[in-house]
Amino acid sequence: QVQLVESGGGLVQAGNSLKLSCAASGRTFSSYAMGWFRQAPGKEREFVAAISRSGVNTYYADSVKGRFTISRDNAKNTLYLQMNSLISEDTAVYYCAAVNAVSGGSYYLLSHNYNYWGQGTQVTVSS
Repeated sequence: QVQLVESGGGLVQAGNSLKLSCAASGRTFSSYAMGWFRQAPGKEREFVAAISRSGVNTYYADSVKGRFTISRDNAKNTLYLQMNSLISEDTAVYYCAAVNAVSGGSYYLLSHNYNYWGQGTQVTVSS
């Protein structure tokens, strides 16, 4: 089992950057592929980015491609999401999630495939 705690959210002006972190407990962090999802008020939770267990493969939603970068440090049991050129549409609660699976690609895009979730961190982008 793994416990996830997000941090780094806050209020930022449009065009600026923010970096989210997700600290994982336990010794098996590297056994999990990881993902970031977000949920805006009145909307369904949506996929943002995912990264394979080794960190070699990454996946992004079209809406954030070129602006966001997902990365991980398995030695520190930490997942990151660097968010640049933020826009008001990025305002949401951001969640990190872990999936214990070797499948890649479209499997990581689906929230119901993930086994563990953090509590979320609020990101608000002012225009």
